[in-house]
Amino acid sequence: MTYATQSDLVDRFGEAELAQRTNRVDGLTIDTAVLGRALADADAEIDSYLTKRYALPLASTPLVLTRLACDITRYRLFDDGTPETVRLRYEDAVSLLRRFSSGDVQLAGVAAAAVAGVDTAHHAFAPRQMTDDSLRGFA
Repeated sequence: MTYATQSDLVDRFGEAELAQRTNRVDGLTIDTAVLGRALADADAEIDSYLTKRYALPLASTPLVLTRLACDITRYRLFDDGTPETVRLRYEDAVSLLRRFSSGDVQLAGVAAAAVAGVDTAHHAFAPRQMTDDSLRGFA
């Protein structure tokens, strides 16, 4: 499932920035292959968090995931010299994904996958071999 598209990124960050970040020849046009790889990387990163709580692929993309995918993709397009605001938006996106994964925050309109036996531990022990009664008389 694709959480964001090229047009989502253009709407949020502008065509000029995307062209500069993706086109290593002249920086004037968007290199769709480079952008496609960055979008796929963002999708995989998001899925790695959501798979713990949600059945993937999702039936539809909540707007919050589109925003997170855009921020993650933008961050991935910077090879070096990442601006502080871009890095902070990425870190905020990962923080929210962790909260989705842990169940602290629920994706609106998306049912969590039923997972049997989560947070359940079962221990079985053999009966005690040495008790006060069995040791009575030993000094």
